[in-house]
Amino acid sequence: MNIRRTGPTPASPARPAELPPVPAGVGLASDRARKRMVDALRAAGIRDEGVLAAMDRVPRHQFIEPGLASRAYEDVALPIGHGQTISKPSTVARMIEILAAPILPAQRRQARVLEVGTGCGYQAAVLAAVFGEVVSIERVRGLHEAARTNLRTMRLPNLRLVFGDGRLGAPTAAPFDAIIVAAAGDAIPDELLTQMRAPSRLLAPIEEGGRQALHLVERTGRDVWQLTILDSVRFVPLRTGTT
Repeated sequence: MNIRRTGPTPASPARPAELPPVPAGVGLASDRARKRMVDALRAAGIRDEGVLAAMDRVPRHQFIEPGLASRAYEDVALPIGHGQTISKPSTVARMIEILAAPILPAQRRQARVLEVGTGCGYQAAVLAAVFGEVVSIERVRGLHEAARTNLRTMRLPNLRLVFGDGRLGAPTAAPFDAIIVAAAGDAIPDELLTQMRAPSRLLAPIEEGGRQALHLVERTGRDVWQLTILDSVRFVPLRTGTT
């Protein structure tokens, strides 16, 4: 694909999106810790109230091992098994804010989003609290099953989990209004670029020369993709196939 590189594109603020019901069984201590996390995200520059509300709603502690639950609302990446991690809350919030920026709040509940790399399911749950339909693909069978277990009690009818090679996308569900990739490759697969609606956004970490940075691709026309390179980041590698 011929992607034209442009300058940085900041995310813009937005009003809250409609959210799914509050999950049951969330303790008061976790509620308070989560609210402190959201306050810290706001202080760090996250301005999209819909994204902040979703981060406040989704219980991150339910997606990590019990032994790490006390660190659930710290701004750190934590191991989830199979050599993978759950991303920092600030990374999740910023990436979703960038994706959501051009979509009017009233239209977000009609937007379809693809996530490549379900992991433990946490980011998928946050996406489902912001957008109308989310398809999330995971290539590691153990993580796919763990995410299904983690998400079962939340009963999110607008979230579909798929076991498969995320580099191939989900062509039967395309086109997508936004695509988010949660692992770093050396390039953005053409299969994902062709599954973008015009207009739409794709956000992915890309590794070049041993360094990773977020790459924002905006499809503005049938044959027009524009690239903006954003923050330095650190993600696990994006691999092919399933395991």
